[in-house]
Amino acid sequence: MTRAQQTISIGLLVTSLYLALYLKLVPLPTLVQTEIVPVLPFWALVSFGAYLLFRLGWNVMTFHDVPEAHKELMVEIDLAKADLRGLGVEVD
Repeated sequence: MTRAQQTISIGLLVTSLYLALYLKLVPLPTLVQTEIVPVLPFWALVSFGAYLLFRLGWNVMTFHDVPEAHKELMVEIDLAKADLRGLGVEVD
């Protein structure tokens, strides 16, 4: 199963569960049904956004310079420039 199929499957499962709750197919206490279930999608969206912001901040905070990767990237850039020059493309 590809990642796209997994994502679609999980999305359909979550949507089905939410619709079962929203359409009152699953019996819940009245307070939960009227106060919590309608705002679950908004809560999930805000939580997902907070998770992504945390993950971005964590990756920026723990970013380390990797000199070997920089050297390797510069060699690949030089090879690409040489290849393009060989094909007649003007580079820098």
